[in-house]
This record gives sequence, structure tokens and C-alpha cells, in this order.
Amino acid sequence: MAEKTNQQAYAMAPATKQPRSDEESATLTSEELRRKKRIKLAIYIAAFAVFQTIVILVFALTVMRVKTPKVRLGTDVTFQNFSAGTQASPSFDLSFTTQVRVKNTNFGPYKFDSTTATFMYQGVTVGQVTIPKGKAGLQSTKKVGVTVNVNSNALPSTTNLGSELGGGALTLNSHAKLSGKVELMFVMKKKKSAEMNCSMTIDLSAKAVQSIIC
Repeated sequence: MAEKTNQQAYAMAPATKQPRSDEESATLTSEELRRKKRIKLAIYIAAFAVFQTIVILVFALTVMRVKTPKVRLGTDVTFQNFSAGTQASPSFDLSFTTQVRVKNTNFGPYKFDSTTATFMYQGVTVGQVTIPKGKAGLQSTKKVGVTVNVNSNALPSTTNLGSELGGGALTLNSHAKLSGKVELMFVMKKKKSAEMNCSMTIDLSAKAVQSIIC
């Protein structure tokens, strides 16, 4: 009976746990390090992809965005010839120098073709001047000097030029349309047309420009 009890006790005794070898511990540690490195690498790649996307988006919305250049008549006007009639005998014959300014806000030059600027009085053409072809550099303003001659020879007798001259002022309108291309990164070219619409009021008594509105 005692022998049987000893056999049962031996059978129920737990097996002795074998200690983990140094080789197994090193293998697990190495795998854990590789796993952490893979996670870090994935995080770096994701962060770089997000950063690159933001850079491309900002680049597309700023640098690569093509804006229409602006054309304006300069406010610096110098009269070379100034002849204006009276209310009873209305007429005018003026010659002056000024500038046509082409403002380019793009990150690339704007090359434009030659065109004609027209000066009008109440819708009737009273003078024209040629704007030669040129180039406005990136984010700069191209200033083109011109000499303008305007007179009332083509005006019909139905205009109210007399009453306007009697009021001491003369208002002229100017219009020009530039056709050209904006060049970005020396590769991409985008067609853009710039248009000028300005109103010039001349003070007859002072023989000077009172205002220019574009």
C-alpha cells in the first residue's frame, strides 16, 4: 500500500521547468529590436509622405498658380504739346509722354506680343500708340515709355466737348489688350491676356493730369 502511494505521488509531481537558454533570449531580443525598427521606419515614411504632400500642395497653390498680369497707365504724365479750345470753339490737340506698366506677379516671366493702345473720347478713337513686345520678369513690373498724340479731329459735332471744356476738364479713356505667355520652371507655358482700361482726367487750367483711374 505504501509503495502504491509513493507511485501516485511521483506521478502527480510537476515536471521541473527548463530554464530559457541565452540563445533563445538573444533571438527574442533581436526580433523585438527588428520589429521596433520596422515600426520607426514606417512612421518616418508616413511622416515624409505627409510632408511631401503638403509641400506639393503649397507649391501648386503658390508657385505653379498662374495669375493674369495687370496693365496700367502710369501716373507720371508730361505734356509736350497742349492746345485746347473753348466752349464756343471746342477742340483739343495734345501730346504727352507716359508709361504703360505691365505688372507680373507670377513666379516666371511674362512675354507679351506687340499691341496697340487706343485713346478715346466718349467712345470715339482720338489717338493710338504702339506698345512693343517685351517681357515682364518674375514678380516685377515692366515699364514701357510711350508718346501719345490725341486730337479732336475725328469727333462728330454732336459731342458735348464744348460743355466739358467750359468746365475746365477733359476726360479720355484708354484701352489695350496684351497677349502673351507666362513661363514657369522653364517648362510650362500658360497663355494669358492682360487688359488695360483706364480713365484720364486732364485739368485744362493747370495743363496737368488731375487723376488716372484704372
